[in-house]
Amino acid sequence: MPLIAASANTAALSLPQARALQLHAQGLLQAPRRRPRRDDVVAAIERMRLLQIDSIHVVARSPYLVLHSRLGDYPMAWLDEALADGRVAECWAHEACFVAARDLAAHRAWRERGSHWAQRHAERMHREHRPAMDALLARIRDGGAVLASDFPREDRGASGWWEWKPEKRWLEAWFALGELMVPRRERFQRVYDLAERVLAKLDPPFEPSTLDPAQLRRHFILDGVRALGIAQARWIADYFRLKPAVSARELAPLVAGGDLLEVAVRGWDAPAYVHREHAGALDRACGGRLRATHTTLLSPFDPLVWDRARALAMFGFDYRIECYVPAPKRRYGYYVLPILHRGALVGRLDAKAHRAEGVFEIKALYLEDGVDASPRLLEEAAAAIARTARWHGTPRVRLGRCRPAALAPALRRLWRAQG
Repeated sequence: MPLIAASANTAALSLPQARALQLHAQGLLQAPRRRPRRDDVVAAIERMRLLQIDSIHVVARSPYLVLHSRLGDYPMAWLDEALADGRVAECWAHEACFVAARDLAAHRAWRERGSHWAQRHAERMHREHRPAMDALLARIRDGGAVLASDFPREDRGASGWWEWKPEKRWLEAWFALGELMVPRRERFQRVYDLAERVLAKLDPPFEPSTLDPAQLRRHFILDGVRALGIAQARWIADYFRLKPAVSARELAPLVAGGDLLEVAVRGWDAPAYVHREHAGALDRACGGRLRATHTTLLSPFDPLVWDRARALAMFGFDYRIECYVPAPKRRYGYYVLPILHRGALVGRLDAKAHRAEGVFEIKALYLEDGVDASPRLLEEAAAAIARTARWHGTPRVRLGRCRPAALAPALRRLWRAQG
């Protein structure tokens, strides 16, 4: 089958056009045009198909920051409220994620196949600790929801997930196995309750999936392509951690059936795929009418950058999450936020929010090699940083080292001028 862009007579997409299509799908093409509303939180998660959870708190925790990149200055409590109201739910997807309530049935059906590493680990833990884990589940069934902090520990100096107390490990295992769910969070701590009680309160009401394993895999392949906007076959499996990897041969029937469009991108040695729902956006991209104008900071766990190979191929941006790397081996810093500017990943900064002092510290800021520090880039990056700092409740920006060094005085002048 020939490669196409929007139609058989349309030239292949340029890489900037492909980037614009991906940014459009991810909700990062343009800045919000109005003030955010509560419903925008769920709509953004539905658009991305999932929202990865991570608890690192040197700036806003990742799920809140991912939403801020797309919605602007929304109250973080809206995500917590969406979970408590049953409009989103937590489950294992790419990793532990929030998903829209209407998408949960497919995720639970996929989990029942036992293919995710978290479930396999949980099954092994249950075999090894069956009496204690069963007793914990019985306690929740009879006494109601619990937090891990309800269970005291003796070694109070311990910290980190690798030193979780047994009850926390068992709660997480039951969560991975689908017996427990999270009806709400308290100060970001998971509250655990029986899945049947949480499912009964979802909005829209929960209906078990009737898809067989092959249909479920097809569903997640299509959802992954839809969320990415445009994707090579080798990138698709990672979005929902599908195994085995997705191949062009597997995608051929989806192209033949019209669910996917096979497109060419200049400079790529493999075809790319676009979901049929993005056909209109594909036409606009091919015609140069899909323009990236948004400048914002991204979470290290943003779907746009979490796949290192994809970020490199799409944006020429070699990005590694270094918070799990030993400090001496870090190149850029502990919690490094990519800088998105008008369709390009132009730099990164290592940030920390000092909430008690009201200070947003930038330990280091780097522009990518070859990026021109134009007046527009500097002005829009300075404004994006200032917005993010204010949203954190840390409006004073403290800037450390920069590369190139001339960035520091230029940014400070802009912040003074912007007030």
